[in-house]
Amino acid sequence: MANVTGLEVVEDLTSTARCDEGFLHVRRLRVKNRRDDGSASVVYRVDVVDRPRLDAVAVLVWRRGAQGPEFLTRQNLRPAAYFRKDKVPAVPDGRSHLFCEEIVAGLLEEKDQGEAGVRFRAAEEVREEAGYEVKPEQVELLGRPFFVAPGILSEKIFLAAVEVTGLFPAPAPGDGSPLEEGGVITWRDLAAMRAAIAGGTIQDAKTELALQRFLPVHPG
Repeated sequence: MANVTGLEVVEDLTSTARCDEGFLHVRRLRVKNRRDDGSASVVYRVDVVDRPRLDAVAVLVWRRGAQGPEFLTRQNLRPAAYFRKDKVPAVPDGRSHLFCEEIVAGLLEEKDQGEAGVRFRAAEEVREEAGYEVKPEQVELLGRPFFVAPGILSEKIFLAAVEVTGLFPAPAPGDGSPLEEGGVITWRDLAAMRAAIAGGTIQDAKTELALQRFLPVHPG
């Protein structure tokens, strides 16, 4: 398949679309703060963004290498990051953000309940995006979930890790979405991961946080 080189806007529905339709739902609210003395603040506006499913899981896939642990990342098409090109950032970085490099991740489905559900979804995403067959009970949760942008986005992300040492991947089936075109997988050792984060090759917060949570649990 030919490489993806850009995104073309075929139609901009911004001015005609409802806030409660599409992949993201935006609730535009007028609220006020309630205080313990019975008083209240002035009324002000708040926008809340919801995804189709409330939360997600992100998985640090790793294996044992000659120099220590090695970590898997995947290139993903990220339109919101790409269309920064049409804006003027305060500090330009001189990079194209058509693709963003991240760990495996996916939304929790309605049936994914409790920690067992999170582990199940993590295993499914590893199979779908990286091609490795792992069992849910092999998935290790890395601490408590965190908010991505709590001022506007209701989503929390659960971080997890799973070891695939000695396993051989099948072709990653993906989910059939055009957003999965060009999903190149990369393996890096710890030093290379740290260098990629420090140098801005990897600019994804969940990837950096997953690595930082993983290392104290796996010091070797």
